[in-house]
Amino acid sequence: MTESGTATERPRRRYAPRLPPEQRRVQLLDAAFEVLTRVELHELSMEAVAQAAGVGKPVLYTVFKTRADLVEALLERERELALEQVVTTLPTDLLGADPVVAASSAVEAFVGVVLANPTRWRLILASPGSAPAEYRAALRSSRTGIFEQAEALVRMGAALDPRWATVDSGLLTNSLLTVAEMLGGLAVSEPDEYPKQRLEGFVRAIVQLLTGGRE
Repeated sequence: MTESGTATERPRRRYAPRLPPEQRRVQLLDAAFEVLTRVELHELSMEAVAQAAGVGKPVLYTVFKTRADLVEALLERERELALEQVVTTLPTDLLGADPVVAASSAVEAFVGVVLANPTRWRLILASPGSAPAEYRAALRSSRTGIFEQAEALVRMGAALDPRWATVDSGLLTNSLLTVAEMLGGLAVSEPDEYPKQRLEGFVRAIVQLLTGGRE
């Protein structure tokens, strides 16, 4: 066999189709998100992301120089999408409503968006203290943005019912986010044991217990 014949028979290296920079960025972020539906944040690898996107690692590193850069960009995108979810899902007719109904509707709406996309919320509500050092700043920023929006929601609910006036809004917000993170984690890790209906029923029962049981 001639040298030229051997070269002809070698499989050609497959190259990823060329994409404009912004499209490539979206493709890689989508791939990272898809990988994170199966693994925890600290388990994310650049190799897995490149494989999910169907590109070589050099292509990935052209857009995101480090794993931390990739995670920061992903968290920023998911936080913005999460805030949009909250705004579009939150009940708009709470003023003048029965306080129990108003509080229940607000909390159920928030938890509902968590359960609608548990991977997103598991990421952005992850505790910075338990995350790899390279992710902590991005996680802290992400959680702060969500906390501010959630606390505004809590204060609005408290204003509808004077019985809640003495409740510390910061602590209540932290409690709400902790529960939301827990529910999102269960929805992702044990969907058969904790289906969406079971989690929603739990939230509804707790809210009614806290609001309806007060004189």
